[in-house]
Amino acid sequence: MIETLKMLCSLSGVSSCEDQVRNYIRRRVEHHADGVRTDALGNLIVFKRGTKATGNKLMLCAHMDEVGLIIKSVTDEGYLKFGCVGGIDRRILLGKRVMVGEKAVPGVIGLKAIHLTTPEERKKVPKLTDLYIDIGAKDKEEALSQVDLGDIGTFVSDAVEFGDGMLKAKAIDDRVGCAVMVKLLEEDLPMDCTFVFSTMEEVGTRGAFGAAFSVTPEIALILEGTTSADTPALEPERQVCWPGKGPALAWMDGGAIYDRELFELLRSLAEQNGLPWQMKHYLSGGTDGQAVQRTKAGVRVTGISAAVRYLHAPSSVCSISDVEQILALARLFIQAVAER
Repeated sequence: MIETLKMLCSLSGVSSCEDQVRNYIRRRVEHHADGVRTDALGNLIVFKRGTKATGNKLMLCAHMDEVGLIIKSVTDEGYLKFGCVGGIDRRILLGKRVMVGEKAVPGVIGLKAIHLTTPEERKKVPKLTDLYIDIGAKDKEEALSQVDLGDIGTFVSDAVEFGDGMLKAKAIDDRVGCAVMVKLLEEDLPMDCTFVFSTMEEVGTRGAFGAAFSVTPEIALILEGTTSADTPALEPERQVCWPGKGPALAWMDGGAIYDRELFELLRSLAEQNGLPWQMKHYLSGGTDGQAVQRTKAGVRVTGISAAVRYLHAPSSVCSISDVEQILALARLFIQAVAER
């Protein structure tokens, strides 16, 4: 399971450029599925028959995309000016390694040296327009021979286990959900299930809306990574959830109010089977659930998340035990829905 997650995190999949992730998942699951298709938005939609024929009653969804950068212009000196794809805190950008475009051109994010700044400048977070990507080009012409405007920049970060059962990697949000669904697809299922590996969640849950409209499920389970915010800089009442304390459940977030009965089902399944679980204590962000819920006549939606530190940064952190427990709880949820 963790090796699958590490592999998924190593792939490039910035919003709208999820090809590497989609191709890897397709190779892993196509021999275990009864139907595999890619729709117009790039969503990978996988149908697998189970012991009980229920058609499209249940859909599981996790997004393939990650945050990243997009090249907007090139200076005469050969530096790449860029914008952000998805929500990125510009405080974490300086000095980070990136790969640009299909050629995976290596670069590093730079800024004016600190000894050239004024005291006032040192007190402020640099503007995005002050940053640039240095790919080692001598001038604009050489830079444009290696990259094109509109190319995507992906963070470079190794997936590493460390500490007391923790994993550090980029794109844990939401390759953790993708990894869980890959493992489920490789198992026998108690009912028919449709698995949606969605695109462009980080830029407005765009892919999931189209996929859910196509699948038209009755129930959807969203598998996600969510911000933990359990660091010393935050007051306890603003901390969301904690890595290592089990799957995080929520009754609502910034984009959706989840189905109360399905929330209670997840909670009771965890408690009855000795799985740790935790509530999200602070409402923030959103998931593909907000798009799926509003599809056609409406879909009953619930979700399971992994608590992730440093979300949307090149080095995010999650608990390995949480990931395994999310897989176990998702299995139990499918079984419970099949028995209804």
